[in-house]
Amino acid sequence: MTATTLDPTTALVLVDLQKGIAALPTAHPSAEIIERSARLAAAFRERGLPVVLVRVTGGAPGRTEGHVGGGDMPADWAELVPELGRQDSDIVVTKQQWGAFYGTDLDLQLRRRGVTQVVVAGIATSIGVESTARAAHEHGYHVTVAVDAVTDMDADAHRNSLEKIFPRLGETDTGEAIAKLL
Repeated sequence: MTATTLDPTTALVLVDLQKGIAALPTAHPSAEIIERSARLAAAFRERGLPVVLVRVTGGAPGRTEGHVGGGDMPADWAELVPELGRQDSDIVVTKQQWGAFYGTDLDLQLRRRGVTQVVVAGIATSIGVESTARAAHEHGYHVTVAVDAVTDMDADAHRNSLEKIFPRLGETDTGEAIAKLL
């Protein structure tokens, strides 16, 4: 678990740090994940680097055995948590599926800004974060995951992503260590 370097034009991608997701029971306190993510966002903004705030407002169609949700969501369910300190310069991506790339203009937004690397954090590790990290890798971005700024509703799934998946997609480290590389 050591990030070695960050490209000069690295973007921070914060996945699903919104009121409805943050209120779910998670393996690690969501308040701590949000706090660490907010510190990363502040560090990226201080250096003029892109911050992407991703939120989910729906779900991909199709049958699943483990369908979650259904019914009406509270009106503020998809609102980004205020602790992130959203700025006008932030890129906001609204998605309808797990990952932040498919069906959105995220790749276009990043390429227009010359981004070659992404740091990914958020909730849930094995769903939105992992799907976004996988797609970033497939799109040719260098990927770094802030391991102390992610959590999941399932501790085993979280651990699997951290130990088995993320090291195959890029590098991992703490938010503090990543910020020092900026």
